[in-house]
Amino acid sequence: MKNILIAIGLCFSISFSFSQDIFPKTVYEASDFKKSHNYEQTIEYSKKLAEASEFIEYKVFGKSSLGYDLPLLILDKDKDFNPELSKKKGKAIVLIEASIHPGEPDGKDAGFLLLRDMILEKNDITIPDNIVVLFIPVLNPDGDKRWSAFNRINQNGPVEMGFRTNGQNLNLNRDFLKADSPEMKHWLKLFTNWLPDFFIDCHTTDGADYQYSLTYGLEIYGNMETELTKWQKEKYLPFVEKKMKEAGHLIFPYVMFTRWHDPRSGLRSWVGSPALSEGYTAVQNRIGLLIETHMLKDYKTRVEATYFMISNTLNYLEENQKEIIELNKNADAKCIDETYRKQPFPIAYKTGETPNKVEFLGKSYSTDSSELTGGNWFRYSNKNETFLLDFYGTQIPEKFVEIPEYYVIPPSYSHITEILKLHGVKVDYTKEEKQVETGVYRFSNVELDINSFEGRQRVTKFEMEKSVEKQVIPAGSALISTKQRTLMLILHALEPEAPSSFFSWGFFNSIFEQKEYAETYVMEKMAREMIEKDPELKREFEEKRKNEPEFVANQWAQTNWFYERTVYKDLNKGLYPIFFL
Repeated sequence: MKNILIAIGLCFSISFSFSQDIFPKTVYEASDFKKSHNYEQTIEYSKKLAEASEFIEYKVFGKSSLGYDLPLLILDKDKDFNPELSKKKGKAIVLIEASIHPGEPDGKDAGFLLLRDMILEKNDITIPDNIVVLFIPVLNPDGDKRWSAFNRINQNGPVEMGFRTNGQNLNLNRDFLKADSPEMKHWLKLFTNWLPDFFIDCHTTDGADYQYSLTYGLEIYGNMETELTKWQKEKYLPFVEKKMKEAGHLIFPYVMFTRWHDPRSGLRSWVGSPALSEGYTAVQNRIGLLIETHMLKDYKTRVEATYFMISNTLNYLEENQKEIIELNKNADAKCIDETYRKQPFPIAYKTGETPNKVEFLGKSYSTDSSELTGGNWFRYSNKNETFLLDFYGTQIPEKFVEIPEYYVIPPSYSHITEILKLHGVKVDYTKEEKQVETGVYRFSNVELDINSFEGRQRVTKFEMEKSVEKQVIPAGSALISTKQRTLMLILHALEPEAPSSFFSWGFFNSIFEQKEYAETYVMEKMAREMIEKDPELKREFEEKRKNEPEFVANQWAQTNWFYERTVYKDLNKGLYPIFFL
């Protein structure tokens, strides 16, 4: 791409007027920037783009839960449309994703306009020489089919839009690691096949009112490889911030307020969970840019901001494609470096409590007590106001794990292995049954979330004991070496204390269930025999009765307490079925 924004920074609205005789207008343009493409129009326009240019290929990379096509547009000046050939030529791969939340379609319309402008070589925008662009105009067709004017109550346009979830009522932007949905399984195959060098995910935010057209999310708080973090903070961000300002769009980091809706309470950053898009690509050693346009801005402003953010990013990557490819390669190599692997790995972070002061371009507002609900009623005005706020932007590693050489997954949990394969994890298998000493985790005092979340009963609290035991490893068990580029993904998936691990999502909840029981009348007799032989056991029992009234009121719980201290207890209850060597 040559000087992708030399001219369009001054004439964005003009840039769409020259093409009407050459290429049909988008739904967005034809509606005076008030409408977006529904699902059928999205597929139609995607095919038109491919038909109009030999440099674009249209593909279907899977089906949604309701059976709708998942569309993909590939832009490649060399017309290879193949990851191996593109990488062999030294091209950087950029994956752009829109409408994972179809109620937030800004990226769909911005992507269509940008691809079309590249085809027509408008305003010095040309098809890039050094980049292959993968564009998913809609990742969630099921949600797009729920087309309505009433799907986003907080949002200023477009006139109609899709719904947040897929046909299984799953939020796909919570599904990147656990991959419960067919859409995400197909996405992971695509990601693994192409292994993009840079990822862009397009959204519209909720929250408070402020002056920024767009806020961005980048994993720059310490959870990515050092040089990738440095590149984002010292090179990419200064460039894109400058260019966005020149284009008339203020941007700011995507943050939370310490108290919801209340900017004066201060701002907080966080480390992205691999359940979410940019948090996921981070554990794959790939930079993910989260675009969050501001919900209260009109639709034209939001699409323009997304267009410029993507354009500027592609422009920078076009000029620096060798550097980003090399940085990614080095980050991958570090995962198999023995010196790195011997260090404890930070698996969870917390926000530091020492803030810095930052200027925040907000809107004047008042906080009143609501006579209706009794809560705070925030009333925003149209008046701009600059706030000097506390910004809690330091992320501190909170939990660490030792990196094992291998994880072992028995055949009974082969569905876990299959998900890991989708993530690009290489797997070997044991050929015969063996009893070996392995590292194990045992859990106690486990609590599950009262409500389901994304269709799963999450583990919210537990105690964990790590030890070495003899365990039988069945033939056909998956043997997963951690000495591979997907090291961080493996750790986040399989280490129980990782915030978005399979364990935390409830994949193993059955191990907490007691499957054999003793009748109370059997244990009444045996309990007396046990405390007669062991006075200390009686003391523990009486202490528990003293401190826990609910325990005293439950005869079965009391007799079961004794059962759990007999040789009859289930040794596998609470045993994590994934071992480590």
